[in-house]
Amino acid sequence: MRLNVDREFLHDAVIGGALLGGGGGGSMDEGLREGLLALDVGPIKLVSVDELAADDVLATVSSVGAPAATERFVQPVDYVEAVRLLQESARVPLAGLITSENGGSSTVNGWFQAAILGIPVVDAPCNGRAHPTGLMGAMGLHRKPGYRSVQTAVGGDPDKGRRIRMVVEGSMNVAAAAIRRAAVDAGGLVAVARNPVTVSYVREHAAVGAIGLAARVGRAMREAMSGGGPAVAAAAAGILNGNVVAQGRVSRFRLVTEGGFDYGQVAVQAGDDEYELSFWNEYMTLESSGQRLGTFPDLLATIAADSGLPVSGADIREGMDVVIVYIPAGSLPLGAGMRDPELFRAVEEVIGQEVVSYAFPESGAR
Repeated sequence: MRLNVDREFLHDAVIGGALLGGGGGGSMDEGLREGLLALDVGPIKLVSVDELAADDVLATVSSVGAPAATERFVQPVDYVEAVRLLQESARVPLAGLITSENGGSSTVNGWFQAAILGIPVVDAPCNGRAHPTGLMGAMGLHRKPGYRSVQTAVGGDPDKGRRIRMVVEGSMNVAAAAIRRAAVDAGGLVAVARNPVTVSYVREHAAVGAIGLAARVGRAMREAMSGGGPAVAAAAAGILNGNVVAQGRVSRFRLVTEGGFDYGQVAVQAGDDEYELSFWNEYMTLESSGQRLGTFPDLLATIAADSGLPVSGADIREGMDVVIVYIPAGSLPLGAGMRDPELFRAVEEVIGQEVVSYAFPESGAR
C-alpha cells in the first residue's frame, strides 16, 4: 500500500522513529529539517515491496558516525552524491531506496535523494529499530555466499581538510570497517549508500512496513502529548506491546565519543530505585538492583517527562526528568542482522556486559 507522505506524516514518522531509535538513530530536528527539504523538492513516493518486481534492485542509504561528534559535516547534496556514486560503481539502475533503520533522522533517510533522483523510497528498512554497526543493518548479507559489498561515503568539511568522497568494494566486514574509518576521518559523520540487492531478498530479510509503523507510533505519541511524558510513554508502549518502566531524574551520565561511535552510561533515580542504561550509539542494556530488565535488540527508550519527546543517549543530561520505556524485541519488526549472535559480540566488548546470552537465550552462552 502506498502511503501519503505529507507534513503530518513526516512529523509522525520522525517522532515515532525517534522512539524506535532506542536512544540512537539521529535527532528529530535533523529528521524534520531533512524531511521538509525533501517535501519542498518534490513529492515523496513511499511504496511497499509488493509494488516492485522481484528482480528490481534497491540500495540502502544512511549516515554513519557518532551522533555526538563535534566536527561532523554532511550536507543534503552529499546524500545524493553517495547514491550517484553507488549507481556509477555498481553499474546497476536502482528501482528504489531503503533506509538502514528507524530513528529520529534515519527514518527519513532516502527521502531527499529519492525526490532529487525521481525514484521511490521503499517501506522496508534494513532494521525496524536503530543499531550501532553496519553489519547489523546489512540484512544478513555478510552470510550470503559470494556477495561483494559496494559502499560509498561522502562528507566532511572541505574548509577543515576533512572532505571525503569514497567508494569501497569487498567483503561486508572489510567494507563496513572502511566506511566507519571514513566517518572518523571526515569529522564524525558521512553520508552512505550501499549494498545493491534485489527486492526479493529485501522482502525476506528486511523490516517490511517499519516506516509505516513509526508513523503510527508517532501519531499516538503526538495525540498523547498534552499529558506529558508519562502519557506519551504509555501510548507508545500500548501500540508496541511494551511497558513503562519508571520515571525519574538522570543522576549520572557518561558519554565517550571514540572510533566513530558514542558509548557510555545513564543512571536514572526513581524514588529509592536506580536504573542504569548502557549505550553504544543506542541503549544496549537496562538494569536495576542487579537485575537485567532489557537487552538489545529489546527497545529501550527515554522520553522527556515535560515535553513528551524522545531523548537520545547523545542528548541526555544530568538533572533531566525522563520516563524509561521497554519494548520486547519480539514486538518489533527486525531485519536479518538482528538474528546473528556473532554480531552481538562487539556490543559485549564495548559495554563490558553480557548481551548474547540474554538476546539469544537458546544459545546457552550464559
